[in-house]
Amino acid sequence: MTSALDTLAVRRLGLVEYEPTWRAMQVFTASRDGSTSDELWLLEHPPVFTLGQAGKPEHLLRDIGVPVLKIDRGGQVTYHGPGQLVAYLLIDLARRRLKVRELVTIMEQAVINLLGDYGIAGQRRAGAPGVYVEGEKIAALGLRVKKGCSYHGLSLNVDMDLTPFTAINPCGYSELEVTQLADLGIAEGVDAVGKRLTAVLDKLLAPRHAKETRA
Repeated sequence: MTSALDTLAVRRLGLVEYEPTWRAMQVFTASRDGSTSDELWLLEHPPVFTLGQAGKPEHLLRDIGVPVLKIDRGGQVTYHGPGQLVAYLLIDLARRRLKVRELVTIMEQAVINLLGDYGIAGQRRAGAPGVYVEGEKIAALGLRVKKGCSYHGLSLNVDMDLTPFTAINPCGYSELEVTQLADLGIAEGVDAVGKRLTAVLDKLLAPRHAKETRA
C-alpha cells in the first residue's frame, strides 16, 4: 500500500531566479524530517552560469555578461536559461533506500526514456554524467546530499538559445557540443516536456504516484 510519504509532490514554479530557488532548496532540506514528503520542482531560470563545488574557473572561457554563481552541487560549470527544463529532486534517499549513484542513474534513465518516447536515442557517457545524443549533451546532472536527502537535480535543453554554452567548457569538457529537443525536431515546450518527465520519474521511483501542488 502506498503511503503519503511515498508520493512525489510536484511544484511547477515557472521562470524563477536561480539564487533564491537554490536557497529555498537548502532551507527545505535543512528543515525536513521523517514526515516530510519528497518533492520535484519543475522550473526555468533566467540566464546564469553555475559553478559546482569543485568547479574550476578556467572552464569559464570568456565574459559574455551572464552572471556566475558558485554553488554547492557537484560538477563543473553549466548554463541555465529560458527554454531549458530544470528539475530539482528533493528526495529522502535513506527512506527510499537509494544511494546517490542510484539516484543519478534514475535521473539519466528518466531522460533516456523521455527521449525514447520522442524516437530519439539518448546515451550515457562513461565518466561524464548526463545524457547525450550522438555525442552532443542534451541533459546535465548535479546533486548535493545533506542529512541523507538530495537537492539540485537535472537540466534538459528544450528550446533555448544555446549560444552561451560556447562561452564555457560545458561540465568541464573542452569543445563539448550541446543540443536540444527543438533542434532534434521536437516542437513541445518546457511545460509539456515537464509533464512527460514527471510521469517518467514517477515510474522510476515507483511505487509512488506524483500529485500536483501549488508553489
